[in-house]
Amino acid sequence: MAAAACAPAARPSLTSISSGELRSLWTCDCELALLPVAQLLRLLPGALQLRGDQLVAPGTGEPAAARGGFNVFGDGLVRLDGQLCRLGCYIKRYVELTNYCDYKNYRETILSKPMLFFVHVQTRKDPSKERTYAFLVNTRHPKIRRQIEQGMDTVISSVIGESYRLQFDFQEAVKKFFPPGNEVVNGENLSFAYEFKADALFDFFYWFGLSNSTVKVDGKVLNLSSTSPEKKETIKLFLEKMSEPLIRRSSFSDRKFSVTSRGSIDEVFNCSLSPRASLTGPLLEELPFPVLESEETPNPFL
Repeated sequence: MAAAACAPAARPSLTSISSGELRSLWTCDCELALLPVAQLLRLLPGALQLRGDQLVAPGTGEPAAARGGFNVFGDGLVRLDGQLCRLGCYIKRYVELTNYCDYKNYRETILSKPMLFFVHVQTRKDPSKERTYAFLVNTRHPKIRRQIEQGMDTVISSVIGESYRLQFDFQEAVKKFFPPGNEVVNGENLSFAYEFKADALFDFFYWFGLSNSTVKVDGKVLNLSSTSPEKKETIKLFLEKMSEPLIRRSSFSDRKFSVTSRGSIDEVFNCSLSPRASLTGPLLEELPFPVLESEETPNPFL
C-alpha cells in the first residue's frame, strides 16, 4: 500500500486519450491534432501533395478566401520520414510587418485556414528511425482562435506606436502528448512569429528586447492516426470538413483597427459532420516513407 501511494501517477496511453476525445468527429471536438504526414498525403491529396522532392499545397492559383486546405508553416525544407524535401506554397515561420495593411493581411491569412506544422519524432529504442507527423491547429475552434486573437490584440494595446515581436508557441502541447520513450527533435519549429517595425523615433523597449512576447497556445491534442480502413474514412471526412473553404460575411470590425476579436463564432465555425465514429488507433505506428518558395503564390507572406 505504501509503495502504491508513493508511485507516480501513470501517464494515460495514447489510446485512452484519444478514445475519450473522439467519440464524435465534429470539427468542434478538435482543437489540435496529430497524424502521420504519410497518412495525410493519402487521405487528403487535395490539401497536400508530394511531387518528387517537393511538398506542396495544391490550388495556389485560386484566391485565398475561395480555397480550402491548410496554412503550411515552415522554413523552406522539411524531412519527410528522413527524406529531405523542399516546401512549396508555405508561410514563413517568421515575417516582418511594417504597416497596418501588412498586419491586417497577415492576421487574416493565418486565421483563414487550419495551420499545419511538421513534427519529427524519434524513439529511444531506435533513434535512427525518425517519423514525421502533421500537427494541425484548428484556427476555427473558439478556444484556439481566441488565444491567437487575444495575443495579437493584447500586444497592440500595450505597445501602440512602437515596434514589437510576438511569437506563438505550441511546443508544450505537442511534447506532453507523446508518451515517455519518444522525443520531439524539432520542438523549436512548432512556433511562428511576426515582428512589427513601427516608424518610431525612439524605440527603447524594442531596442533592448523588452517588447518581445510569447504566447504558449494550449489545447487538447487529438490522435488522428489509425490503421483501420473504416476509421481512416472517418478521419478523411473529418479533415475535409476542417479544411473546407471559409466563407465569412464582411463586417464593420473587419475594416477598422480594433483590439476586439473580429467575426462571430457562427461565421467562422461549423461543426457538422456525418458519419460519427470513434478513433482509438495508436499514434506511433509503423509507416512505409538557398530555400525555395512557390512562384505561383501572390501572397507576400508565402
